[in-house]
Amino acid sequence: MKQGDYVVRRSYGGDVLFRIESFRQHSAILKGIDYRLLADAPFGDLDVVDNPEQTGASQEVKIKVNETMRRFQQQTARLEEQRSMHYGPRPGMPKGSGPYFEVPGKVLHLDGDGSYLRKSMQLYNHMRVPAQGLHAHESQMPALLQQLLPRLQPDIIVITGHDGLLKNRPEPNIQQLSSYKNSQNFVNAVQVARNYDRNRDSLIIIAGACQSHFEALLQAGANFASSPDRILIHALDPVYIAVKASQTPIRETISLNDAIYGTISGAAGVGGIETTGTYRVGMPRPKQAQAIAQGR
Repeated sequence: MKQGDYVVRRSYGGDVLFRIESFRQHSAILKGIDYRLLADAPFGDLDVVDNPEQTGASQEVKIKVNETMRRFQQQTARLEEQRSMHYGPRPGMPKGSGPYFEVPGKVLHLDGDGSYLRKSMQLYNHMRVPAQGLHAHESQMPALLQQLLPRLQPDIIVITGHDGLLKNRPEPNIQQLSSYKNSQNFVNAVQVARNYDRNRDSLIIIAGACQSHFEALLQAGANFASSPDRILIHALDPVYIAVKASQTPIRETISLNDAIYGTISGAAGVGGIETTGTYRVGMPRPKQAQAIAQGR
């Protein structure tokens, strides 16, 4: 057993696939491959996985991810069809010379995990969502937002990383923020962002990670947060919500059903409140873009 090996925990029935990050004297520090989870386990509880893609845990996640992407593609196709009907080329205009241009909502993504951030940025790029990402420890996020918000002026902020209920909690009550690894840091970051912009429609905040204090994050000013049932959430769940917010027209309210049930974790992992989308259409289309579209 060595650093970088894929493993599962016997005591949990191999429900989550991990990679070994480091070692302690009698245990290993583990990081979830698909879920935003940091854990430790004794060596005797671990089984090395030679073919991680073939595990039951990995296969189940893949099915859910594919279903989520299929729904996203269907929703995107419907929106493109609606835009084409309202703003598409008039009779006699050459193909590709439609008179409108698109302005999707801009995302600022702060992530406490560098590998999850890379996966998130790949998804933003794939979905054509303008996004800037920054890897930072959860405790640094409030101060970073104070610096970044006036300069970057995003439409949507994602505040995520690692979280979870502490094994040896000072308070047995899960309503206490002291019972969580990073929920207090996330709450502080949300409060900084909400003090910058009090309007939940002009600045959309998506906050939390695995098992985060859902109610505290909403009360602090988040539009969407994890985790209502204190479950593990998929690493990309906050990104799916951000993409939905970026691609929903500003004249429409983001569908809570589509946004929440479009995630891997569903309503047990993510919840939120009614929020207006950030996607805008502009006219006329810039001449340079028309020339590019026509191959000039």
